[in-house]
Amino acid sequence: MSVLRRVVGIVRPGSVAVGIAVLLAGIFPVDPLPGTSTGMRGVDGQFSGKQGEVLLIRVPVGEVREGPPSVSGRFADRAIPFFRDSSATPSGSDRALVFIGLLGLDMQETPGTHELRVEVKSPAGTRQLSYNVLVIRERYPVQRLDLPREMVDLDEEHLIRVKAEQEQVRTVLDAVSPEKLWSGGFIEPLQGQPSGAFGGVRIINGQPRSPHNGEDIAAPMGTEVVATNDGIARLTVDHFFSGKGVVLDHGLGLYSMYFHLSEISVHDGEPVKRGQLVGKVGTSGRATGPHLHWAVRLNGSRVNPYSLVKLPLPSTSTLP
Repeated sequence: MSVLRRVVGIVRPGSVAVGIAVLLAGIFPVDPLPGTSTGMRGVDGQFSGKQGEVLLIRVPVGEVREGPPSVSGRFADRAIPFFRDSSATPSGSDRALVFIGLLGLDMQETPGTHELRVEVKSPAGTRQLSYNVLVIRERYPVQRLDLPREMVDLDEEHLIRVKAEQEQVRTVLDAVSPEKLWSGGFIEPLQGQPSGAFGGVRIINGQPRSPHNGEDIAAPMGTEVVATNDGIARLTVDHFFSGKGVVLDHGLGLYSMYFHLSEISVHDGEPVKRGQLVGKVGTSGRATGPHLHWAVRLNGSRVNPYSLVKLPLPSTSTLP
């Protein structure tokens, strides 16, 4: 495989500069990070993407006669699970295996070149692989607002509630289900007008707030919201800021979230299929109008949900 074919990135139409940067990253050597081995780093391939994107990492394992291996990755102190791509296995054989990992580049991932380490374990032994990942800076929108203080600052009672609600969601997202629960590609939860708010920073009364970690989709009140893929409803809530919401666990550290709903159609622990109704668009929580706040977490990374939808995932993929 040529070096150019190893370059993976999602480049927006018309972004010539980014396209050139991606190609150059694949053609020319990239300076290693401090403390890494020049002779080993990135020898197995090159990948690239913008902050907030999801990269599809394919690792060809080759012929395995002793039994299927286990494959795991590590990127920026985050574990990256891999699953077996059965569509790449001829005639159901265990030879020429390919494993897939979804690498989420956090919305605030440090730009530059980082190392993705992949470990392949089999009865014959352990093999270490090393890939270069070029993280390209994304330009997020900035919105400046001047609002009455009572609309911005929380009193002690509400502050305690908000912190408890944040911890509740964080605890759920920190858990990693060992099995891949989704199947095939991901779909949009509804047909609406995306705001392009992902990653946007609001500066309210001169003070910067946390960046917007999801996408807002405007739609009429009561519009049906469906699951982006198969999973399990891990948490249903009615929170102060985000209102009524659902957190779906798709396995292997991948979660999707749906907030500001007018009603919820699933319950905690319920298996959910892709396209199944999970709720309806509303204005619950702090919302200025009916819309869906749709967010995705992938192994702790805050990623743009539309990046997940664009991935060319195989229709049949199984764990070893």
